[in-house]
Amino acid sequence: MPRKTRHTIVSHTLISLVGFLASCYAMAKLPALPEAVANNAIAKVTVNDETYLLTFMGLGAEKTYKDVHNKAWALRVGDNAWREIAPVPSSLTLKGRLASIAVGIGELTYIFGGYTVAKDHTEISSPDNFVYSVVDNEYTAIANTPVPVDDAIALVYQNRFIYLISGWHNDGNVNLTQVYDIKTNTWQQASPYYGEPTFGHAGGIVGNKMLVCDGVAVKPRRNARRTFAAKTQCFSGTIDQQNPYKIDWRIVEHPTGESRYRMAAVGRARSAEIIFIGGSNNPYNYNGIGYNGEPATPDNRIWIFNTKSAKWHLKVSTTGTMDHRGLIELGDRFYTIGGMVNKQTVIADLISYDYADFFK
Repeated sequence: MPRKTRHTIVSHTLISLVGFLASCYAMAKLPALPEAVANNAIAKVTVNDETYLLTFMGLGAEKTYKDVHNKAWALRVGDNAWREIAPVPSSLTLKGRLASIAVGIGELTYIFGGYTVAKDHTEISSPDNFVYSVVDNEYTAIANTPVPVDDAIALVYQNRFIYLISGWHNDGNVNLTQVYDIKTNTWQQASPYYGEPTFGHAGGIVGNKMLVCDGVAVKPRRNARRTFAAKTQCFSGTIDQQNPYKIDWRIVEHPTGESRYRMAAVGRARSAEIIFIGGSNNPYNYNGIGYNGEPATPDNRIWIFNTKSAKWHLKVSTTGTMDHRGLIELGDRFYTIGGMVNKQTVIADLISYDYADFFK
């Protein structure tokens, strides 16, 4: 082979390698949001081989009822800034919502539930659900959830069925597994959640295997208004491959014996693992103050559950974070978008975690 040709091939290879490394670095250093936000619904979609991250609604930096909003932003991965997109619609008088949940399927994002907060602290679970197109920057209303919930989990099966598991409905937690079919725009009840009903729990799915952990349960009291208590529990749910509405729920050994609230979680198909990051061991109101009156502090632990071996792997991160509605996977990295850190500080940052570091 002539030397010039070899040199050209090597040069092109080096250029490609440099470009790949640069893109990996850029992915690791994703830009912060325009504003600090916590308790926001997040999702990832793919359009024409380009990846977009999205965040909807949530709580602003001052953490009062006035800071609950319906703003939304999108980031095309590779761009150096987020862009504001259309705010999320609402059929309720108050437009802003907390504790909504979002999932991406193909080019579209599906957004469910959440709750509004009034000046007198009245909270209403929203019945509104939407599908959002980042291409058209438009929301389309979809069928209302039969029992509207907030602080629930949304997990996607076969890129068609979306499972809303447990969560809070106006006056209490529900044990329901409500399934939305994106092809028919209909809902159906699946096997109910066997764990104690909770809100602020977290979970992920790999194939037909789900894992749901922790959250907050209602604690009734004699001659006094109910209060809330952390619930330490993990349940696996195996979806019947012939019937998506039949789920085999089973107890899974808890990794630490200490519950966490509003963790970030996602399933990683390549390694058949479900990953949980952050949260707090002190359940709290939307302002970060615990139901026990003590300020909540973020946790820096990472839990990894292997769905094949049913074993846990634990890791400690340098950063504690809480008040999340999901976890984003990009290649071999994972990201929280916004949330709270020490002293209940609401942040705009995307905190990055390298998968390889989990096992060092």
